Amino acid sequence: MQETAWCPALFLSAMASGQGKTTVTAALARYHRRQGRRVVVFKTGPDYLDPQILALASGSPVEPLDLWMAGDAFCREQLYRAALEADLILIEGAMGLHDGTPSSADLAVALDIPVACVINARGMAQTVAAIGLGLARYRPEMTFHGLVANALGSERHRQLIEDSLPDDVQLLAAMPREEHLALPSRHLGLVQPGEQDDPDNLSLEARLDAAADLLEGQKLTELPPAVAFRPQHIDTPSQALAGYRIGVAEDAAFSFIYAANTRLLEAMGAELCRFSPIHDTTLPDHLDALWLPGGYPELHAAALGTNHGMCEAIRGFDARGLPILAECGGMLYLQQTLTDQHGTCHPMAGVLPGHGEMRTKRGCQGMQSAPLPEGEIRGHAHHHSRSHDTLAPIAHGRRASHPAPGEAIFRRGRLTASYLHLFFPSNPEAVAALLGGEKTTRAPAQAVRGRHAR
Repeated sequence: MQETAWCPALFLSAMASGQGKTTVTAALARYHRRQGRRVVVFKTGPDYLDPQILALASGSPVEPLDLWMAGDAFCREQLYRAALEADLILIEGAMGLHDGTPSSADLAVALDIPVACVINARGMAQTVAAIGLGLARYRPEMTFHGLVANALGSERHRQLIEDSLPDDVQLLAAMPREEHLALPSRHLGLVQPGEQDDPDNLSLEARLDAAADLLEGQKLTELPPAVAFRPQHIDTPSQALAGYRIGVAEDAAFSFIYAANTRLLEAMGAELCRFSPIHDTTLPDHLDALWLPGGYPELHAAALGTNHGMCEAIRGFDARGLPILAECGGMLYLQQTLTDQHGTCHPMAGVLPGHGEMRTKRGCQGMQSAPLPEGEIRGHAHHHSRSHDTLAPIAHGRRASHPAPGEAIFRRGRLTASYLHLFFPSNPEAVAALLGGEKTTRAPAQAVRGRHAR
């Protein structure tokens, strides 16, 4: 294996959240893809929604990069593997360039990748240059590639900004104010690609192409400098899950799944059997464990609560003492009821005591690790709901940068539930112990299968 792979790479960040960096990153990925280049995109920090948009734009899967959650070696190895096959690597940051610990700037400096910063210029002109100058100078060790001015009202608006910039801070692109190209969002972030197409509006594909058209002829489309990426020689995971069949809930209600998690389970020997709690009436045959990830159960609560066959199958699986991991939306599904964002209370699977309620204000988010009996696994929380009348927790998440207790972690028998989303590669052996163990009581074969079973 070669020791160094060179590939053009650019880190796209912003002065704050809501500046349009996902739109710009997606537009740039789509532009280069249309030129016939292989584009690989990464997303900084924990995120399930932006990567779906970026994957559609680039035509390649999008992985998370986070120095705390995934670790330095994991991030470097993912980039090295991408550099072996890509013509361009793009990384979208999170929040503002210097926000958080570690921040997007920390990652860019660690990896020596040049940074382009997006600024929504609505309501200002020369001030954009002042902000851009500060972003360029704040971390002298960071390579600042230039600015992208977004939401411009006119050509004169662009000219005022460009004329105010010092010679060594270039304006890479000026994006006009095009409200119809904005990516729709809701309480947890962007709307998922499969839910966005509206016959009365532009499809997501059309929005991406139109945004890419706006970049035509601008400096941002020029390939950035090539960056050196080196392999990390990460240890091959053990075969601790060899022969195990793990059921993975995956449909419109449960889609918050990191590809790194599924890759790890398969690398450890597990066979993943995907099923839909919305459509399927029972579980796949001969499962040894269940994983119910997060998602949007509140948007599909009526269908989930009235699928009595699936609810009964999961209750039966739990009664056999087999391992179940339920994360965030998966935990809400296992509780007794879920009150949706409109105030309607729906029955859920009733595997665990507890009642979930959506909240319109005040969410919970942030990096946390789960101190489980099997070992500590890093992850994060991101939800706009609360649960009450639950089991007593066995532990609470440990926040990455705050001493206050994090999310409650519930354990009953082999069932583990929490609002935490776990990043499996942070502790493969603990994950194997959580979902594995002695295979003594497999779920029997089921005779009835839903029409959407996979």
